[in-house]
Amino acid sequence: MIEEIRISDLGVITRATLELDPGFTVVTGETGAGKTMVVTALGLLLGNRADAGAVRHGAKQAVAEAILRLPSDSPALARAEDSGALVEEHAGDAELILARILSAEGRSKAAVGGTAAPVGLLSELGSHLVAVHGQSDQLRLRSAVAQRESLDKFGGPELAAARSAYQETFDGWKAVSVELEEITSASRERAREAESLQLALEEIDAVEPLPGEDEELKAEAQKLGNVEGLRSAAVTAHAALSGDEFSEDPNAVGLVEVARRSLELVADDDPELQTLGNRVNEIGILVADVSMELGSYLGTLDGDGPGRLAEVEERRSALNQLIRKYAPTIDEVISWSETARRRHMDLQDDTGRVESLQAQLDGLQGRLTEQAAALSALRRDAAQRLSERVSSELMALAMPDARFVVEVTDAEEPVRHGADQISMLLQPHAGSAPRPLGKGASGGELSRVMLAIEVVLAETDPVPTFVFDEVDSGVGGKAAVEIGKRLAMLARHVQVIVVTHLPQVAAYAQRHIRVIKNSDAQAQEGAGFTASDVVRLEEGDRVRELARMLAGAEDSDTAQAHAEELLESARQAVSSFVT
Repeated sequence: MIEEIRISDLGVITRATLELDPGFTVVTGETGAGKTMVVTALGLLLGNRADAGAVRHGAKQAVAEAILRLPSDSPALARAEDSGALVEEHAGDAELILARILSAEGRSKAAVGGTAAPVGLLSELGSHLVAVHGQSDQLRLRSAVAQRESLDKFGGPELAAARSAYQETFDGWKAVSVELEEITSASRERAREAESLQLALEEIDAVEPLPGEDEELKAEAQKLGNVEGLRSAAVTAHAALSGDEFSEDPNAVGLVEVARRSLELVADDDPELQTLGNRVNEIGILVADVSMELGSYLGTLDGDGPGRLAEVEERRSALNQLIRKYAPTIDEVISWSETARRRHMDLQDDTGRVESLQAQLDGLQGRLTEQAAALSALRRDAAQRLSERVSSELMALAMPDARFVVEVTDAEEPVRHGADQISMLLQPHAGSAPRPLGKGASGGELSRVMLAIEVVLAETDPVPTFVFDEVDSGVGGKAAVEIGKRLAMLARHVQVIVVTHLPQVAAYAQRHIRVIKNSDAQAQEGAGFTASDVVRLEEGDRVRELARMLAGAEDSDTAQAHAEELLESARQAVSSFVT
């Protein structure tokens, strides 16, 4: 709900603060006092187009602000926080501030939660927060989507369950349809892809690459390419360590052995030499081991080195060909082939898959048709009930010949919300054809139509705040009383703000705000324009204001007595339908 509206330099209002409460608030005042500036301010806060002419004469800019109290699960609150708005959290709810600044040059700026925001964000938030019904704009239920959603909510839990079941089936039907279309429409492409994968897999399978094989062969090729140098180095090292069997040249093994024996002879005489002798013995063992391994290594070089090198290079060439075509390494080539093999199997199974998908689609199509028919039947029943109830309300609102019609017609093809088109129509006079809302009715009539609709939908599809501007235009007497009653009924469920000139309507409000022309002669005559103040009326002042609205004489005892009678009658009426 809206807790407070602040207006600065807008129209004839220099500065005003409207403190609002839940329930029914009425705004009254003399003609030209600036009552509609309250609605204009709200329009600016809801993202309406700004008119530089609305800035008060002589002012640089006009400012409209609103403080809203929203439940923590409000979609508008979530959207505002997503946009970077600062929100003050309270127990179970939160406070959000909206602002709009309009310069005299026509420039406009908006802020949400203290953060600059595009004006479009105000419009988006406003659709969740406020419904405005004015003489020129009927913002709520103007779209086919809004009309369908309102009818579905009016239909109750049974319709909601039928719609949910239909949508679940529709989603499955759509997914299967898309997959089947993809397979059948791309059959040639899929066939070409399968053929390409087949050739690639045959090439890879012919080579039979092993994990890491490319790196292993690279190392072996490098070794075989330098076999003579490796052999010479190994022979020289082996000779230096152990010598040839018939050579008398000194070698490491023999020299270490001589050292070991020399130390062994005196080891018992000195522990230090014994320790050194043990270390020399370890050296001898290590040198002998290396010598043996060099001998074994030389044995591996005795094979057909050039022949093996040719085999290795041939194998590397085959592997490199795969690497150039399919992946940077053999391991990645193997991984690619595994993925390609699975894809190839999927493509090969197109015929069976098409048959399976077609069977699924047929089953889902039959179920979808049944569920769409059931949903349509529930909508038609809800449409009949909604039409009758709104038409009944219109009779009490001085539109006895008007008839409200909700049409449910077949759509060209089923979509996610059903197989229906929903249209809310108004037949303003007997014998006239029903026309879409907003066509064929005056602004005042359309405001009453929207009031009738909102009263009926209030328990099933409300927004937090409703604003009615001159909803009572062109009516009086008993019809005005009925309008007041219905506004009070609507206010049981939501916050209602009404701009009116009828005392019969104003009497039903719980709070009364008056817009008063500034009586400062200097402000009016010297500056050449009128200014207004906004005040909240208490009981005594409220009686005087109703007397003014009744007879144009707030000090008349007779008018005040009539005003008190109106207030008492309204209280009794409200008490009767509240209890």
